[in-house]
Amino acid sequence: MATTAPSSWPTRRNGHAAPGRSPLPPRLGRRANGATRRAVYDRGAVTASQPSPPPGPDDPAGSADVSRWSGHVIVCGLHDVALRTVEQFHLAGLPVVVVDDEPEPRLVSIVQGWGIPYIARSAVMRGSFASAGLAGASAVICAESTDLGTLETALEVRNLRPDVRVVVHLDNPGVGGAVEGITGKGSVLDVAGLFAPSVVDACLGRTAHDLDLDGQLFIAAALPVSRPGTLRELYGDLAPIGVLQGAEEHLIECPGRDLPVSVGDHVTVLGTPAEFKAASIDPHPAGEGRPTKRSSVARRIGLAVRDFMDYIDPPVRATLWGGLAVVIVSTLLLRAFYVIDDGPGTPDRMTWVESLYFTIETSATVGFGDFSFADQAWEMQVFAIWLIIAGTAFVSLLFAFVTNALVSRRIEASLGRARVRGTENHVILIGLGSVGMRVLEGLRDRGCEVVVIERDEDNRYASQARLLGVRVIVGDATLARTLDAANMSTARAVAIMTSDDMTNIETGLAVRDSLGERWADVPVVLRVFDRGLGRRLEETFEFRHVWSTAAIAAPWFVGAAIGMGVLATFYVGTTPFLVARLTVRSGGGLDGAPMRGLAANVRVLALGRSGDGGPLEHPPRRDTRFAGGDRAYLAGPYEELMSIVRADQADRAA
Repeated sequence: MATTAPSSWPTRRNGHAAPGRSPLPPRLGRRANGATRRAVYDRGAVTASQPSPPPGPDDPAGSADVSRWSGHVIVCGLHDVALRTVEQFHLAGLPVVVVDDEPEPRLVSIVQGWGIPYIARSAVMRGSFASAGLAGASAVICAESTDLGTLETALEVRNLRPDVRVVVHLDNPGVGGAVEGITGKGSVLDVAGLFAPSVVDACLGRTAHDLDLDGQLFIAAALPVSRPGTLRELYGDLAPIGVLQGAEEHLIECPGRDLPVSVGDHVTVLGTPAEFKAASIDPHPAGEGRPTKRSSVARRIGLAVRDFMDYIDPPVRATLWGGLAVVIVSTLLLRAFYVIDDGPGTPDRMTWVESLYFTIETSATVGFGDFSFADQAWEMQVFAIWLIIAGTAFVSLLFAFVTNALVSRRIEASLGRARVRGTENHVILIGLGSVGMRVLEGLRDRGCEVVVIERDEDNRYASQARLLGVRVIVGDATLARTLDAANMSTARAVAIMTSDDMTNIETGLAVRDSLGERWADVPVVLRVFDRGLGRRLEETFEFRHVWSTAAIAAPWFVGAAIGMGVLATFYVGTTPFLVARLTVRSGGGLDGAPMRGLAANVRVLALGRSGDGGPLEHPPRRDTRFAGGDRAYLAGPYEELMSIVRADQADRAA
């Protein structure tokens, strides 16, 4: 059985709760300054965040000996999501220890710069967990660089301490399901599965997200402002989560209802279906998120004819023109000079249809049952010899070229090098790793046509994609001809999902050039690791959807480790927002605290009272006080939610 969160966290002297002072400030989770909230790992440097000062000898949290710590989190692994998870623990002031024997050196320097203890040993090596203080840890996050290493670490933790909360990062759903049966429901997280829904929604143009809060359906919808007014006037009881103002899309997080907005702004609101109906707002516009209607038969035939012409190369064209000339000349000569002797009287001549028919029959050498040159003049017999030779040559060449085209197309298709034929309104997916495969499955589940571009001919997921009826092009997506082969000119969206940031950026720029005037209308989702880099790409190159898998997934890992259940993640502009469930700890910092004392940038969506099986309090009144055991459903930016969690973990002030 998983343990509950500890009653208190180790204290530090670097600005966190200190002995003799109330851990609950006048306004719970007061928003940090903008520079601190934007602290991110950026290519080996931490911006706007300074390492903690050296601790004193009586400060247990800062001591090099962490084996005696209590209530901390152990993170096994220092790659991608693990680094983001460690960063979020650091920004929230929650104690964490890192264990890894093969990390990237630059990541180690970052972690040590944050003042976080790092143990350079394999997690499964004897004594590693003892050195990391497993006996007193509240949770262990297993996020090694490989699924095999993660699995081995998770099983070792469960063997050493069965009661500790374990959070496991596994990309393999089959193994993940089996491990979850051992470590507990919800303990195994798949980064690809957490990230893919956001990409699918962006590609399909979905602006609304359905949320299940304790059995009650809520909807978060991004809506354009249709007329000037305050949020209260325009949206009634719907809770405003974020407002993007002006062409610069300046974000106001969890604004008050009296905030004025104007046409051109976009507002993300959250509420029940009944509240949307009362405000006369449809959160799911007709056709939103659905596949574009298939093209008409005439349109698809036109596309097929256009693509078929790609196979008509110069030799084929020359053969077709030569064959047409033979047919025309022969039809004219037969119509003029072929004599049909039906007995006494004037000899008959062939009709135009008979002339064409006899020409085809002679060229294909399949006839002489209907007509014959045996009774014709010697000039016509000489012409017949020429017609048989020319016609046979034409037919043989035509068959050879058609066979070559069909065989070549089959070979290209099997190797993933064929041009996509007769396709439009499809999504182009670039990169077929674990994330790309989840995106592909999500798009196919919604009935969307997808074309995949993958550089690796031996990609392990290529066969699975083809079994789904998806065409896979093997090639370099940074090249214009590869994008043209995927019919970029008719695509409705592009998702660039390789695991290399530089490749994604280069591909994104190539896609921008290929789209040309359609760049502003076609969603292009670009995956990068670092959120800071993503923001700079959006500002510099006018990308609109530069997202980090780690930024979306890290909150789920942190929440699972500290007992905050993350229910959904979605973007408001370029900022990831979370909807989470927090169970108020009895005797903690939130127990008895008024709701109005929460951070201004956190919205309390609903409240479920402890021991009360009734409906959720929605919306809760601002003078409501929390009580131990209450289930609080919160929405806001991740850093703000973490400040609330930290306040709850602290002991209640006397």
